[in-house]
Amino acid sequence: MNPIERTIRKVDRFQQNSNRLGFIFGIIKKFGDDQGGNLAGLITFFGFTSMFPLLLLVVTLFGLILGNHAALTQRILHSAASQIPVLGSQLSNNIHALNRKSPLALITGIVGLLLGSQGASQTSQYAMAQVWNIPMTGRPNYVSRLKKTAELFFLLGIFFLAGSVLSGFSSIASKYIPLRILALVLSVVINIALFLSAFRVLTPKSIPTRYFYPGAIVAGIAWTLVQLLGGYLVGHTLKHASQVYGFFAIVLGILSWIYLGARILVYSAEINVVLARRLWPRSIVQPPYTRADKEVLIALGKEQDRSAHENIDLKFDETAQSGKSQDSSEKEEGAKEPKSR
Repeated sequence: MNPIERTIRKVDRFQQNSNRLGFIFGIIKKFGDDQGGNLAGLITFFGFTSMFPLLLLVVTLFGLILGNHAALTQRILHSAASQIPVLGSQLSNNIHALNRKSPLALITGIVGLLLGSQGASQTSQYAMAQVWNIPMTGRPNYVSRLKKTAELFFLLGIFFLAGSVLSGFSSIASKYIPLRILALVLSVVINIALFLSAFRVLTPKSIPTRYFYPGAIVAGIAWTLVQLLGGYLVGHTLKHASQVYGFFAIVLGILSWIYLGARILVYSAEINVVLARRLWPRSIVQPPYTRADKEVLIALGKEQDRSAHENIDLKFDETAQSGKSQDSSEKEEGAKEPKSR
């Protein structure tokens, strides 16, 4: 064993013996096993392409429902777009309702928007199934995913309304510290409820709702902090990026913002899985494998079960884990036998 490997194994033993460090590393390890970065990237791409038709859909539908209350419609749109600091106002000012002169054209436009804005929901459902390592046979079909997309849009509409009310309250409470604290607490509560609802809608029903609370709390707090610091971070980034990329700096800013939210979503889901299945401690160097290592690897293998007639059975070679192959063990045993004369 070389000095580098010996040092890494010492660090590995230390983190495995620490419950907190082992838990944190278990989350990071599970994120890597599930290719969480790729999942967050998929959500970012489809979230970006879904954002504009979704905002247009919100404006059009609320315009139809509220009739002549244009101010209220704009407030709801502003509340939705304000989730993206600095850039939200530019989005809300450049999104207008569909032309309502032709009922057929309006219906066609709404249907097109519904189809165009479902990419983020479909990808997020796929990400949750990957995080929980649901076998292919246990995942919802296309019709069920469309139903979940409609449920998600309905929930987003409710939270947009709640955000609009909170935004108005925050503008009034800005002059009074106790009210500002109350507005911050309400924002955390709303964000926790949003993530909890999103986890329930996006995750297959085979996973109980009680497993989603830890990740929803972490995600709600994290997203609130990001919203508080986002104005400074995005503004600082765009200030320098605009000099190089010009108008495209806005696009990069939106993509970075969505990617940050996607990583929070995936990491929070991993927290739920690691806690629910107690997937720690994990090993940095293998072999040997820990119980959690084996459980994760077996779940990843069984995830590829694509037919009811297919039965995937996985096991570990214990002799290989001990650092010796079966052949080398047999050679050692043969060497111990006395030679015949």
